[in-house]
Amino acid sequence: MFTHKYLLWIAAFSLLSFVGSLIIVPILLVRIPVDYFVAEASRSSRLSGLALLGRIIKNILGIILLGAGILMLFLPGQGLLTIVIALSLLDFPGKQSLQLRLVRQPRVYKAINWLRCKYKRPPLIIP
Repeated sequence: MFTHKYLLWIAAFSLLSFVGSLIIVPILLVRIPVDYFVAEASRSSRLSGLALLGRIIKNILGIILLGAGILMLFLPGQGLLTIVIALSLLDFPGKQSLQLRLVRQPRVYKAINWLRCKYKRPPLIIP
């Protein structure tokens, strides 16, 4: 049975994730390179120790956010937005095609480029 203490923690987490997503999402969208979806992915198969550690931390954070996003579908909070952010952090096969499919949606593409224009960044080029 939930006590008021747990409900308060859940509400605080929900508010923090909402405000955090309002800050983080625009920053990430503005920082995407203009040719992100058309540039060749020239990733090295061998990573340095620091790069590997960074990738592991990024994926752990993605898994945590994915779990939190799924919970927020049933609890107060920005569940879908948190899931989208989590998927962008995770490394998995087909990630770029999924992202491209989402960005090709006219409303999404228009909103992203509106935000980029607001911060004096060129619009994304999509194939």
